[in-house]
Amino acid sequence: QSQLVESGGGLVQPGGSLRLSCAASGFTLDGYTIGWFRQAPGKEREGVSCMRITGGLSNYADSVKGRFTISRDNAKNTVYLQMNSLKLEDTGIYYCAARPSTLFSVCLLPQLYNAWGQGTQVTVSS
Repeated sequence: QSQLVESGGGLVQPGGSLRLSCAASGFTLDGYTIGWFRQAPGKEREGVSCMRITGGLSNYADSVKGRFTISRDNAKNTVYLQMNSLKLEDTGIYYCAARPSTLFSVCLLPQLYNAWGQGTQVTVSS
């Protein structure tokens, strides 16, 4: 059965770092686009970062550019999100999602993804 599982969330102080993992099972990520999304209480789900696995082309929301980095380990069939210089407004539930690679310019739109993980909580608090 195809599945995505997020891990690595937790509680961190402002300015700290976390690395989230998205492990795929039941299928190989080659040929897919992977997106990271987050949802804070009372807010809409928003795209954070995305990557076309084949070739590694990536994109970021303006709010995280320069602080977050998306990467993949093909041998482990896993995508990562390295989050540095965390801010209070980064708090939320983080999800990874997958879709067959198509037009890259729309890779931060959550409605275009049809396979989602269960989410992992990230809390930035002093």
